[in-house]
Amino acid sequence: MSDETDDPKMSDANMVEPLRQAIGERYLQYALSTIMHRALPDARDGLKPVHRRILYAMRELRLASGGGFRKSAKISGDVMGNYHPHGDAAIYDAMARLAQEFNVRYPLVDGQGNFGNIDGDNPAAARYTEARMTPYAEALLDGLNENAVDFRDNYDGTLQEPVVLPASYPNLLANGAAGIAVGMATNIPPHNIEELINGCLHLIKAPNARDETLLDHIPGPDFPTGGIIVEPRENIAEAYRTGRGAFRLRSRYEVEDLGRGQWQIVVTEIPYQVQKSKLIEKIAELIQTKKIPILADVRDESTDDIRLILEPRSKNVDPDVLMGMMFRNSDLETRFSMNLNVLIDGMTPKVCSLKEVLRAFLDHRREVLVRRAQHRLEKIDHRLEVLEGFIVAFLNLDRVIDIIRYDDDPKTALMFEDWSKDHPRAMSEKDYVGPAKTDDEPSLTEVQVDAILNMRLRSLRRLEELELKRERDELMIERAELEDLLDSEDLQWKRIADQLRETRKAFGKTSDIGARRTEFAEAVEFEEVPIEAMIEREPITVVCSQMGWIRAMTGHIDLTRELKFKDGDGPRFIFHAETTDKLLVFGSNGRFYTLAASNLPGGRGMGEPLRLMVDLPNEAQIVDLFLHDTERKLLVASSAGDGFMVAEKDVIAQTRSGKQVLNVKDDTKAAACVPVNGDHVAIVSQNGKFLVFPTSELPEMGRGKGVRLQKYNMARGKQGSLELDGGLSDLTTFVWADGLSWEMGGGKTRTEPDMTEWLGKRAGVGKRAPYGFPKNNRFS
Repeated sequence: MSDETDDPKMSDANMVEPLRQAIGERYLQYALSTIMHRALPDARDGLKPVHRRILYAMRELRLASGGGFRKSAKISGDVMGNYHPHGDAAIYDAMARLAQEFNVRYPLVDGQGNFGNIDGDNPAAARYTEARMTPYAEALLDGLNENAVDFRDNYDGTLQEPVVLPASYPNLLANGAAGIAVGMATNIPPHNIEELINGCLHLIKAPNARDETLLDHIPGPDFPTGGIIVEPRENIAEAYRTGRGAFRLRSRYEVEDLGRGQWQIVVTEIPYQVQKSKLIEKIAELIQTKKIPILADVRDESTDDIRLILEPRSKNVDPDVLMGMMFRNSDLETRFSMNLNVLIDGMTPKVCSLKEVLRAFLDHRREVLVRRAQHRLEKIDHRLEVLEGFIVAFLNLDRVIDIIRYDDDPKTALMFEDWSKDHPRAMSEKDYVGPAKTDDEPSLTEVQVDAILNMRLRSLRRLEELELKRERDELMIERAELEDLLDSEDLQWKRIADQLRETRKAFGKTSDIGARRTEFAEAVEFEEVPIEAMIEREPITVVCSQMGWIRAMTGHIDLTRELKFKDGDGPRFIFHAETTDKLLVFGSNGRFYTLAASNLPGGRGMGEPLRLMVDLPNEAQIVDLFLHDTERKLLVASSAGDGFMVAEKDVIAQTRSGKQVLNVKDDTKAAACVPVNGDHVAIVSQNGKFLVFPTSELPEMGRGKGVRLQKYNMARGKQGSLELDGGLSDLTTFVWADGLSWEMGGGKTRTEPDMTEWLGKRAGVGKRAPYGFPKNNRFS
């Protein structure tokens, strides 16, 4: 071995480069195969290879729209065995989708059996369903026998399959397409055939038409599930001009009057590609999580048509406001992203504009027209050649019969017979001497002689000669017309326009499913209306137990009234409120949680655990529960004696997880939350130390640990570790001039008018509590 190969660096380099090259080549081949043969549709017929092969296989099985059905398993098996070497499940799924009226605007497969539904249920197995083609599929295949398109070998070279279908209408835009390739994707919405053909006719008339003028004929997509497009016209025009954009699609609904001021919303059409079952699950989740508190219930009353019932929580709710919230929070409004990425001429992927896609279809139709005309011309020439031979035979019928009867080689004799001269023939075999030998060119071609020899005896009638001459004259006229057509581009476009008009007449708005389903409207955006404005204002009494079970009792009841609680439970919070109020919950984890009073459970039972309404951790306790007042400030403090003031409007939480305000860690907990109703703070520790200081010494913050309110000494614990000697027990605020009051129990209150003895600086230790202060070291 040479020295060069012994060098490990050289050896590594020689190995890495071929590996990089090999991987690059193979991945490129895979990418091209995915792009061209799987994911992207052809701009000419709008089909992917699997769909094209399904339709061609159904044609070979003679499953015409007016004929019988065949088992789907037979169809998918033929497709897999003859043309598409992939799994039969993938083929059947593709075929089933072509039969789903909620997925395909103009179904190409007529299915018999369970082919799935808009709820998202899968089709039945292929052995249980049957299928045949629809007229729309037959229109795509029209002309396949007339050399309209090229054919190629199938995957094993035993059969031929079309490279592309003739396509009598722009199926790419009519039915749309979706696919993900390597490094690119496509997503094309369905459109209305009549509008597409109108756009094509306009493009034939004005080849240089601007993209904006096409919008007069093709205003936008036409989805099979209907709905209302609320995208501005200028956005739609830009999307069609660039090939990329999005369309806002809303459900169609109506307000149904139930009498006595009651009403409900009935949704009759949902956006394209939205599964009804998942939509209902999402709306039910919105109701359960109270994200749309003005919605009470959702009900599915659909049969063959969509009918979803949305019940408002109150008749005072504005239906438009409710639907505005539904559009923002559910799939009753979606955005369909368009990406017109297609294969031009079956080879080149390109993001095209609407005009480019229509032009690709029209150019394909012209090529199909020329190829069909040439094919017809060849057929006419062949038929004219045969007719000329028939006419010669009928004019010399007796001579032809004699040659056939008596000549050893009638084919050659007929070819070289001089039909321009009179050659009397004997009627007996002994008098027949055979044709005269000549070196001239044959007077009849081999095709003509074969046709004469294959002619039936019943055709040897006098009337047949007249019929042959009439047919010849008609074919000569047709041949002249075809030659004029092939020589004139104007005549070709005129013929294409006539064909498109015939297709429009068959599949346009007067047909069964040809009318436009998706309408256009301006997007009416509703301003955010406070929930309180949509909820009927009623008095309630909020009751929360020691174990955290909360309920709302109707009316303002006596707060001293005895109420029922679960065994081992008792009252903790009870106060009057209204259904339009908001409640604030302060947890020992330092987070504030927000509840709507209208969402509280009724007061007939024991209520529901508050932890089911908000995400309050199990290890956290409820510190306080009170009515929200936007104009008020709160004083929050931790068990370590740290705290600050915060505006109450800044602690409102928008989600179930609450809003962190007071930062606590380790063993420290949030211990107090009181409204700021005075100019001084009174604070008492667990070991009875009492301190008063001005509120001006407190900072106002939005979130944080705060500042030291009262100092606590460290003491040696039972385990030998240093711990706080006491900690914060309670605090309150008061007006200095009015003195400090506290509850003594039994409904009695004591007031200390002069608090000078306990006045100090913030973060001081404090003194012994005033005479008569409760032994539990709490103000209430």
